[in-house]
Amino acid sequence: MIRDEIFNLIKKSIKILQKEEIFSKFGIPEIKIKYPKEKIHGDYSTNIALQIGKILKKKSMEIAKTLGSRLQVLGSRFFGKVEVAKPGFINFFLSKEYLQKELLEILQSGEKFGQLKIGKNKKVQVEFISANPTGPLTVGNARGGAFGDVLANVLQKAGFKAEKAYYINDYGMQILTLGHSVLKDGEAKYKGKYIDYLNEKIKEKDPYKAGEKAAKIIIDEMIKKTADKMGIKYDEWISETGLHQSSAVEEGLELLKKKGLIYEKEGALWFKSSKFGDERDRVVVKKDGWKTYLAGDITLHRYKFEKKKFDKVINIWGADHAGDVAGLQAGVEAIGHKGKLDIILLQFVTLFEKRKKLRMSKRMGTFVTMDELLDKVGSDATRFFFLQRSANTHLNFNLFLAKEQSEKNPVYYIQYAHARICSILRKVSSIKYQVSSIKLLKHPSELELIKQLIRFPEIIEDTAKDYQVQRIPQHAIDLATSFHQFYRDCRVLTEDKELTRARLGLILATKIVIKNTLSLMGISAPEKM
Repeated sequence: MIRDEIFNLIKKSIKILQKEEIFSKFGIPEIKIKYPKEKIHGDYSTNIALQIGKILKKKSMEIAKTLGSRLQVLGSRFFGKVEVAKPGFINFFLSKEYLQKELLEILQSGEKFGQLKIGKNKKVQVEFISANPTGPLTVGNARGGAFGDVLANVLQKAGFKAEKAYYINDYGMQILTLGHSVLKDGEAKYKGKYIDYLNEKIKEKDPYKAGEKAAKIIIDEMIKKTADKMGIKYDEWISETGLHQSSAVEEGLELLKKKGLIYEKEGALWFKSSKFGDERDRVVVKKDGWKTYLAGDITLHRYKFEKKKFDKVINIWGADHAGDVAGLQAGVEAIGHKGKLDIILLQFVTLFEKRKKLRMSKRMGTFVTMDELLDKVGSDATRFFFLQRSANTHLNFNLFLAKEQSEKNPVYYIQYAHARICSILRKVSSIKYQVSSIKLLKHPSELELIKQLIRFPEIIEDTAKDYQVQRIPQHAIDLATSFHQFYRDCRVLTEDKELTRARLGLILATKIVIKNTLSLMGISAPEKM
């Protein structure tokens, strides 16, 4: 990746300048390389001269000029030019020769383009959705479906061994509450057509047993089918009841007792989570004997780290579980796996249809199910719109836009770019690009398109490190925009056969990267529209 090359060149240049005593000795600060917001500032930019200026107490512009000159020489095979801008930025402009060479790399790599090795085959599990089996998946609790699925896909692309898991909370008070609802007795809380269906199907008088049977039906007949409809394939479905029945939860609590981390107060058992940075201690066994979510969650993560041998576990939760994060992190640290668990909190989803906000409540039976949303707009649009905002941002889902079959709809816009390329390639199936012809790609729109193509591996790397999956749909939009601009500016099929071959190579590479990007998001890449 060119960004890595720039990083190494900066580091090498600083060391050479220090050896030549042009720079005095100092510890090299963090080297940050970014994409400039405006094209006039280059393809990549760094503020390293500003940082060095503070350390050496010298003018940043002088540092930038000295360092920039050295980078121009050392990076001659990458850069068309290196410029310095106030107050001390160094801007890099990639040469057309380098871009042409990278285009050939994409064509040779094909669907493997963007595959990295930074994960070093480490085992990672992404657990997502994991909604209580007390009803069908709603739009509110299924946002994590696209997020978790795509994050796992990105990690796999980055070289991790990533697995996908759904934790079924089929134990405890919510199952008892579900049972009462199915029986429609005085303690019923859940409502809706699915409750009527379960009431007719389950002939069980004991509320807890009725809840267990109902939960199993909800998982098998509703949640699993919806996940499949969303295009999600889980590697493992883990039952909380299964953990309790296997005595694993008891063993986990016994381990904490031996460590002196469990005490009794007011008839309940408490975990000393405050010892590990939590603001308070947490109940793990209530005074009525019921074990809490936390007891099961600690056991679950012991299973993940010690039996499944995951190096990292990433849990994706709804924002309403923010108060549970500290307790579980304390529990994971207590069992000896500090730093191995990351928890991402997803903010809520609001549906809008014709400017009307749709309100949702599972208990009142007024929720919008994922099946209903999928039936309205399809899996492709649903996944894309769910991915467009960062986890900590509330998501407003515009149903009207998601159903739009025009360039206003970003999914349509991207897929149309892929279909348009396929159409061109079908027309000239007998003509192939040639390596020698690629050097003819010099038009600004051609070069700009290549620049977007070669950013794909960097997008993978950044997302695998910080989990900001919204980069993927944004990259797809930027790439489609560059392609459509190229298509407007440059005729692919021309009287110049060599130029035609060159541009066929360019659109073939674009097709590869668009398809790879859509595949990461679990979105189809149609060849006709």
